[in-house]
Amino acid sequence: MKNGLPVDKLAKLPAVDSILKYPGISELEKKYGHDVVVCTIRKSLENIRQDLLNGGEKPSQKEIVSDIVEGVRRTTGHLLKPVINATGIVIHTNLGRVPFGKKMLSDVQDLITGYSNLEYNLNDACRGSRADHVREILGFLTTAEDAVVVNNNAAAIILTLNTLANEKDVIISRGELIEIGGSFRIPEIMAASGARMIEVGTTNRTRVEDYERVIGLNTGGIFKAHRSNFTLKGFTEEASVKQLSAVAKKHSLPLIYDIGSGLLRKPKGLPLQNEPEVRQAIRDGADIVTFSCDKLLGGPQAGIIAGKRALIERLSCAPMMRALRVGKLTLAFLNAALRYYIDDERLADTMPLFKMLERPANELESLGRTLQKELESREVEAVIVESTGHCGGGTLPDLEMKSYAVSLKQQGQKKKNIATWAEEVFRRHKNE
Repeated sequence: MKNGLPVDKLAKLPAVDSILKYPGISELEKKYGHDVVVCTIRKSLENIRQDLLNGGEKPSQKEIVSDIVEGVRRTTGHLLKPVINATGIVIHTNLGRVPFGKKMLSDVQDLITGYSNLEYNLNDACRGSRADHVREILGFLTTAEDAVVVNNNAAAIILTLNTLANEKDVIISRGELIEIGGSFRIPEIMAASGARMIEVGTTNRTRVEDYERVIGLNTGGIFKAHRSNFTLKGFTEEASVKQLSAVAKKHSLPLIYDIGSGLLRKPKGLPLQNEPEVRQAIRDGADIVTFSCDKLLGGPQAGIIAGKRALIERLSCAPMMRALRVGKLTLAFLNAALRYYIDDERLADTMPLFKMLERPANELESLGRTLQKELESREVEAVIVESTGHCGGGTLPDLEMKSYAVSLKQQGQKKKNIATWAEEVFRRHKNE
């Protein structure tokens, strides 16, 4: 006996060499190679052993082959797949946030299929800096003196605080201790940076005087976080960037503003009136502004730190920068996205994000009719209903856009649970 299980039950498990001779396995070996198949067989056998030890039944030969085939496909296949976003949420984190569009892919094709001057100065024939490829255009779009790019906005915050305020006090309003998604919270990010968080004010009201009262010899900076994924209404008050800038300058402290959602500036005709923009934050006196590139900016995953040249130079030279810097793919896509902002009138034509945000309701209804017809051609009864779309991705929590949805109707005994059936068909890409 072994853990209460007869040893001979485990001994009867087929050997790897035997399984290689099973019908279907030899074809799998020819297609994917011996090593991958053998590795998958061993994993499958180990899972069977564990299941038997836990009281399970020995699988049939057919079940063993099916498990190995599925395992090989998981190892060698494309698990990252294209999907259709039918959620009504434009920036959907689980679905890859913002789509790039064909123009952006065309614009970066030559850069990512061959060599590039990533760290080579073509003018001076010497080593260059990868930051140079976006520095000028970021300066133009944000009006900041300088900027640097890291791999996401959380990294931007950690690098900034670790470089400018390590082992120092950083003041933040209690109303801005936000969770930015995936259980990542501002207090934890600040702690990871080495800065000591000093909370002031209350959840709903924090005045500029609250910041002034706690400034001391060990204060390393003032931190402001935009509540980009929720709203606070009613009896509320918060210190403005201009007010905090005046306090920071008075005490020779950096004012760090985490805008998060990354709106560079408000394009005409888009419903973004209540969203703070990077350019205005710089004009209002923020010394450092951090923000994401894959939200309202519409680019790849990255984080941008824009602000005073002297501070950006310190960040660029920090040892942590080496671990957080971005590669050629990110810089290529980011540069393409930034260049589209030069002409606001063409933003919707070049960036899918803004095209979706300003898509008229009648066009959305037409798209719904197309899906409705496709479903009905497969004997699934559906109706068009009015709906509400959202920006999503931790941005514009108040924004609601008139939209339309396709509602599936229950159809007697043929498909008792139409919602479960439809979810399975769409998620698995089944052709039904």
